[in-house]
Amino acid sequence: MREEIIQYQRAGVRPFGVNPADATSHAAYARRLDLPFPLLTDTGLMISRAYGAVRPDGGAVARSVVLIDRDGTVLFAQPGAPGASISLESFSPEG
Repeated sequence: MREEIIQYQRAGVRPFGVNPADATSHAAYARRLDLPFPLLTDTGLMISRAYGAVRPDGGAVARSVVLIDRDGTVLFAQPGAPGASISLESFSPEG
């Protein structure tokens, strides 16, 4: 995972995680795993739903990778955990 984070950073992508856990849980999890990216709280799953990152039952986040440019355009979206090489394949930092 860390090598992939480096690939994203080199491409000018600022990675972060989103899930419904509260800020205290996020902080403990990030410390425990020494995560090199921030975690954002999405308690109502509003962000996750907007980007199609919820499970079919609608009650939980489905692991997904979404790349969004500065204008809010989705450049890549895929459920699961596609590697950085896949998600960055056609990515251009200029948009």
